[in-house]
Amino acid sequence: MRWQGRRGSRNIEDRRGRRGGGAGVGGLGIGGLLIVLVFGWVFGIDVSPLLSGGGGGAPQDRAITAQEEREAQFVSVVLADTEEVWSDIFRRQVGEAYRPPTLVLFSGVTQSPCGGASGATGPFYCPADRKAYLDTAFFTTMERQLGAGGDFAAAYVVAHEVAHHVQNELGILGQANQIRMQSSQERSNAISVRIELQADCYSGIWARAAQERFGSLERGDLEEAVNAARQIGDDRIQRSQGRVPMPHTFTHGTSEQRVRWFARGYDSGDLRDCDTFSADRL
Repeated sequence: MRWQGRRGSRNIEDRRGRRGGGAGVGGLGIGGLLIVLVFGWVFGIDVSPLLSGGGGGAPQDRAITAQEEREAQFVSVVLADTEEVWSDIFRRQVGEAYRPPTLVLFSGVTQSPCGGASGATGPFYCPADRKAYLDTAFFTTMERQLGAGGDFAAAYVVAHEVAHHVQNELGILGQANQIRMQSSQERSNAISVRIELQADCYSGIWARAAQERFGSLERGDLEEAVNAARQIGDDRIQRSQGRVPMPHTFTHGTSEQRVRWFARGYDSGDLRDCDTFSADRL
């Protein structure tokens, strides 16, 4: 992916270099603990080091490594790309102004209105404060544990979380989450799958527009994004844990579904073609 020398975003909240703080297990409250457990299960990540660590204590500064700084610059450029792309798409397809999210960079553990965040949870979007949360160490986890390496795979992660913000701006996320709160666990999971697949589709729209606007894609970049989507399918993750896939427990969609909806967004470029909630077949 061609990204060096391009504009970075100002909508970055950098919390790296600060550690500690918080109550509960490993510095997490009850809500944060639940998020850690859920994301650990979904992404097949061992969260035991986080859960067994001691909590409390005053925050301590630490030096930012050269790799972390490069990762932050990369994320900043990708975020800036999403700002330009979605501002243009909102103007043309929605007829409204796009309000970009803030992306919180952290290392280790931090807090959000949606609960605790850690490297074990993976990146996520919190609609309560309109912020995406990311520990760039997750990129290493993707490569080493999930087999999804490459800079465009990392860009896909950022684009996916921004896509949840797009859903929030369009009023989709709030409506879907409201229904989930009033539903059985199985139905809530099914709605979650549609939320995630739509975010994959929006990520595909972003990838198409980024290529048209910036010419940022290089040979193999799309394959990296598709591979990342494939590796984090619920069925593949459950199989990797030695389990038989159980569709009623899926929250993100199968590998095939995630790849197909990303490709649909990339091929179309039209928000209307990403309506997973009206689709008879996902």
